[in-house]
Amino acid sequence: MGLFDKVRGEFIDIIEWLDDSRDTIVWRFPRYENEIKMGAKLTVRESQAAVFVNEGHVVDVFTPGMYTLQTQNMPILSTLKGWKYGFNSPFKAEVYFVNTRQFTDLKWGTQNPVIMRDPEFGVVRLRAFGGFAVRVTDPAALIRELAGTDPQFRTEEVSEYLRQIIVSRLGTALATAGVPMLDLATQQGLIGDKLAVALSQELAPVGIQIAKFAIENISLPPEVEEALDKRTQMGIVGNLDQFAKFQAATAIEDAANNPGGAGEGLGVGLGMALGQQMAAGFQQPGYQQPGYQQPAPGYAPAPGYQQPAAPQAPPPMPVQEQWYLGVGGQQLGPFDRGALGAQVTAGTLNAGTLVWHAGMPQWLPAGQVPELAPLLAGSPPPLPPQA
Repeated sequence: MGLFDKVRGEFIDIIEWLDDSRDTIVWRFPRYENEIKMGAKLTVRESQAAVFVNEGHVVDVFTPGMYTLQTQNMPILSTLKGWKYGFNSPFKAEVYFVNTRQFTDLKWGTQNPVIMRDPEFGVVRLRAFGGFAVRVTDPAALIRELAGTDPQFRTEEVSEYLRQIIVSRLGTALATAGVPMLDLATQQGLIGDKLAVALSQELAPVGIQIAKFAIENISLPPEVEEALDKRTQMGIVGNLDQFAKFQAATAIEDAANNPGGAGEGLGVGLGMALGQQMAAGFQQPGYQQPGYQQPAPGYAPAPGYQQPAAPQAPPPMPVQEQWYLGVGGQQLGPFDRGALGAQVTAGTLNAGTLVWHAGMPQWLPAGQVPELAPLLAGSPPPLPPQA
């Protein structure tokens, strides 16, 4: 400070602070060589507190009001060494104004996901962000623990420290809340209130209280959100068969509005598929053609009227016999008649080959089975034993 500041300090004995920064927590009152005259007026406004520091020690804290600095209202300072020169001499001390209002423009967020165990989805990773408000409840503790001799202590200097404490508590709060992941949105306010109490207890030694803690959003990883979106879509669709029919009808309408090319082919294909679904519905039991009316009770057809014969279904396909061959002590098969012909051609099946099918009491040479005679008519006999 220059000469003008020195002279100004000799005549102006009003100590006050008007905050226009909106983010300053502690502000040190500037005085030439920290000389405060006896009888100076100290004005402490609402949402402020004044902390007197002498020789590095906090000696008094003033709450809102106007004070005249004399020994009557400063009994602690009356014993300081600065008073040995007389009560009319200035004493050296520092005055720190502390903002005790709420600071509401603070934000927090998780840089890394918080892992928790969900009863429905298992282990999930959550991210969260929001805001919080802080206020100073113990100005002397704040000066000792955080602000120190900083002439202008701002919120940006303590916001990262507070954010780290919040994130460290957030995982514990979510894990112990016992709330399923899908219900966290309905419990954000309750979780925020519990966190505010827990954080205030932890920050009490440094003189700070979390006045309000808000959770704006709790989000999931992108891949989990996509899976939840698909699950939601399936829940909205409901009956997939009805939805497929609706989609087919919509596609037919779009194809009709787009004549030519692939549109016609698409319309024909979807029309055939829809027609097949309608035909299947006609065949269901209890189906009634539109416009058809059931005959009244007691109705009898006219003489000579013949009821149209219902279409007869074709008889079932005959079941082919399955044959087994015994060749070289091994069982081959089963073979149908067509496959037996291929075995005759290959030389595997001849009149001496053992055969069997369901209904035969035992294995017999193929030449003794009448059913195989047409197949063996042109086949050579088995080779004689070799010496």
